[in-house]
Amino acid sequence: MAPSPRAPWLASTCACHDRRRAAPAAIVKPTVYIPNLNGGEMLARAIGSLAAPDDVGVVVVDNGSEDDSVAIVRDRFPKVELIELPENIGFGRALNLAVREVPGDPVILLNNDVECEAGFLDALLAGLEDGVAAVAGALVQRDAPNLVDSAGVMVEGDTLMAFDYLHGEDVARLADAPAPLGPTGGAALFRHDAFDELGGFDERIFVYYEDVDLALRMRAAGHRCALAPGARALHAFSATLGSRSGAKFEMTGWSRGYLLRRYGVLSHPGPAARALACEAAICAGQLLRARTARGLRGRLRGWRAGAGLPSRTVPPQGTVELSVPERLRLRAGRSR
Repeated sequence: MAPSPRAPWLASTCACHDRRRAAPAAIVKPTVYIPNLNGGEMLARAIGSLAAPDDVGVVVVDNGSEDDSVAIVRDRFPKVELIELPENIGFGRALNLAVREVPGDPVILLNNDVECEAGFLDALLAGLEDGVAAVAGALVQRDAPNLVDSAGVMVEGDTLMAFDYLHGEDVARLADAPAPLGPTGGAALFRHDAFDELGGFDERIFVYYEDVDLALRMRAAGHRCALAPGARALHAFSATLGSRSGAKFEMTGWSRGYLLRRYGVLSHPGPAARALACEAAICAGQLLRARTARGLRGRLRGWRAGAGLPSRTVPPQGTVELSVPERLRLRAGRSR
């Protein structure tokens, strides 16, 4: 599913990603932004687990939920600011809108399918040292909380294959691990000025890989990410769409095709051959195991959507080089 055309009601509130936005209103405190789509009780657990003090704001931006999510927030969490959207406008676009409407500094992003461990917010805020523009929290596996689910994003430089940093490793590894390229969108902190400087998330990306794109752009702009090992939250992977659904394959495929074009990956013979081999293997696996070609269709649509747009630069630092065995091992564990 590619991004739908911009609805008329969005014209005055959602600026095009590549245009500099107007200066926000006065920023007064750190703010947590939670995007939601039919989260219901799962969303309630996420909000409750934050245990946010009065000097930290909490904003839920609801993407047109059809369940009781809105009523839950209104009835149980009166201090939470609620932004109701009449339809699903996508992950990044909804968060950009929320940050504009209710500015906070720093900007803290949290998935609706996580439960924060004690001290999550304090540990995340403590990671914002001088010279750091972003802080990655650590999502741990709900069914195996001693294992990391994602501690940020890791990207192979020549193919733009993206992986969840430290996925499957023991949580003890967090203590001495170097920082990732950038945080995962499910547990992230950004300085407001850095987030705003880059226009936030690319609103053309409906869902998936928007955090990878922002991490690449932040590093290319000279910004640095830190890892907060004590900022941990239990995560239910792909709770909204399902980890192997055709809809997810199509959406991730769209984002893959779009980024391959925006970053010019296929413009160079060596990287192009490796990237196309990776994409072909992924699509073949989806066809064989899930009997769907939606991932391939998504890639083609995303590639077309990137046509004519300004090219972006893969940063010279922060990405990784992987051998074929390393790539296969990470892919078997879980790529994004």
